[in-house]
Amino acid sequence: MGKAAENKQQKLEALYENAYELFLNHGIEKTSISDIAKKAGVAKGTFYLYFTDKYDIRDQLIAKVADKLFREAYKAMENEHIPSLEDRIIFIVDYILDCMQKNKPMLRFISKNLSWGIFRHAITSSLPGEDINSYGIYQKLLLENPEIRLRAPKTMLFLIIELASSTSFSTILENDPIPFDELKPDLNASIRAIIRNHTLPREA
Repeated sequence: MGKAAENKQQKLEALYENAYELFLNHGIEKTSISDIAKKAGVAKGTFYLYFTDKYDIRDQLIAKVADKLFREAYKAMENEHIPSLEDRIIFIVDYILDCMQKNKPMLRFISKNLSWGIFRHAITSSLPGEDINSYGIYQKLLLENPEIRLRAPKTMLFLIIELASSTSFSTILENDPIPFDELKPDLNASIRAIIRNHTLPREA
């Protein structure tokens, strides 16, 4: 990487890092582009070289956080040598939700701004320096279990994400209607039911 490209990357990372901190501490609405640029130590015009507005950088931050969590969860799962597809998916979901439980400001930021459209962008777009996106990793996970045939694997992923996120955000942040640890067994059972509902019968 040349010096100009390295300088450009440093400015981009500074914008990401400082926007994330401001969003966590003050919220999206109370954070201006001028605030982000000033905290990152760059001119306001530099911000527009990378992003169209503050909602653009918000969406990209969510993509970065979601991608990072999924990759970490997948790597941790590989170290556990879990053979069953159901158990592997449960492990990944548990890992991500446990990380969010330990970092409630991050969860609050994501829960207020996450939509399926943003998450779909996060898992289907390769980030700089990555040669495969998170959905590609999901597909790899499925290919590693060739004995399991699924119908509509993208729909299955959508249902799991929607179920896990919508039920977990309120329980982690508000203990409503029950604490998260009490919810986990029922959540995992429901995820298993979704997987089984999308699993095709074995060929004779």
